[in-house]
Amino acid sequence: MRRALLVGLVVLASAIAAPAALGSNYIVLYKQNTVPADAAATVQKAGGTFVHSYPKIGVVIASSESSAFRSNLLQDKRIEGASATDAYAVQLKEDQLGGSDAEGPPPGDLTNAPAADTDPFSGLQWDMRQIFAPQAHAVTGGSPAVVVGDIDTGLDKDHPDLVANIDFSRSVSCESGVPDTSPAAWDDRNGHGTHTAGTIAAAANGIGIVGVAPNVKVAGIKASTDAGFFFPEMVVCAFMWAGTHQIDVTNNSYFADPWLFNCRNDSGQRAIWKAEQRAIRFAMQNGVTVVASEGNASEDLSHPTMDRTSPDFPPGSEEEREVTNACLVIPAEIPGVIGVTANGHNEQTDDDPGPDYLKSFYSSFGAATADVVAPGGDSLFGTNAEATNGRVLSTYPAERPCLRRLVDPTGAVYCYLQGTSMAGPHAAGVAALIISRFGTLSQQNGKMSPGQVSALLQQTADPQPCPTALPPGYAAITGSESDAPQTCQGGIGHNSWYGAGQVNALRAVNHDSGNG
Repeated sequence: MRRALLVGLVVLASAIAAPAALGSNYIVLYKQNTVPADAAATVQKAGGTFVHSYPKIGVVIASSESSAFRSNLLQDKRIEGASATDAYAVQLKEDQLGGSDAEGPPPGDLTNAPAADTDPFSGLQWDMRQIFAPQAHAVTGGSPAVVVGDIDTGLDKDHPDLVANIDFSRSVSCESGVPDTSPAAWDDRNGHGTHTAGTIAAAANGIGIVGVAPNVKVAGIKASTDAGFFFPEMVVCAFMWAGTHQIDVTNNSYFADPWLFNCRNDSGQRAIWKAEQRAIRFAMQNGVTVVASEGNASEDLSHPTMDRTSPDFPPGSEEEREVTNACLVIPAEIPGVIGVTANGHNEQTDDDPGPDYLKSFYSSFGAATADVVAPGGDSLFGTNAEATNGRVLSTYPAERPCLRRLVDPTGAVYCYLQGTSMAGPHAAGVAALIISRFGTLSQQNGKMSPGQVSALLQQTADPQPCPTALPPGYAAITGSESDAPQTCQGGIGHNSWYGAGQVNALRAVNHDSGNG
């Protein structure tokens, strides 16, 4: 049985190392959304070392070699839970297969300028044409006042197609669970983060490709190890950074937390799950629009039954367990987060009553989780003359291996990948264009509310009905965890495969919610 891919599709070659320099790292969750003044003393008394504090959400990061550390901490009645994190992460996998405001806001007064789509590899960007990005760029390429935080494996700080748009002041590494703003710390030594960042904001500069929002700024927020493990303390740090540093949108092309599905009634997961939830909600409450990929397990996230994959650190520790709707995928299933499924470039005929583009074979989905669909690529059912390998082309570090690599005449490197990790950045880029067009200087940091952005993104999407027929072989691809068939449920207005429909950058910047 083919195992579906878990997150974005990248080639991993780095050695795996535990995140803690001394013993295990712990998430310590206080019952209140505050951290008491004696928290460091409490940690030390329990046999640990105080690492960092997030007093606005009641979370402390600690380290300890003592097996009694957790039980000692839980004697303090102010503490709700404590969990070691070094056995809890989800790793990026390699490419194994080759709203509330119906009217929307008025136009804003942030600085906007058009952008051209005439860079050397623009002709290879079927994904941009599929969401009408070139037409949107004739209206606006986005505003440099808008910042997208790419929570990922870091960002190639020297990539020629990105460097002009990188916000160095807001880029950070959270790899230790403590913010580190040195560029060497957040530099991408994996590749995944550089790829997602290019889709969002590669500059229209005569080099390589053009991103969805080529005039906005992108901040690299590293929340993983170089091997692609997203440990909980890194994810908490990343969202707290976004919520306190005037980030407008975050792209999240990964799963956060110990397990593929996070169960609220599991004592070993509760403290981590709640800490991450608090951090994500804190970011949204501070004006951050959060976009998250649905994942590559071909699973119905609204009807989970089995988890066979996690935890995947250390290697060999995965276990098979039954799961229910009490078990969620984070961040995609946190209320208010924009969930994105993936499709390929497999355009249907005019007389086909089904969707314009079929959901990618690997993409997870769910009636309660999918808000929009965007190009992620499909190497099995989405190859044609325009998309010769079915994948999405974007920026990549020159020193990282890539099976499908292109080099611009300037020497800039690009890579073809597929996954919902590639779909999410398209939606995040359109969200950045929306804020660029409709955010105002009178708003705090020029932000629209996340609810306004989500509503406009969905209202201007192209509705996609469930397919009436599937290509040969598609139905044989079942959920990697449950072996359940992939079934589309719902109508053209909203369904489990496509949410409200495919993001449409042109309609978004024109505030055109027509369905034609």
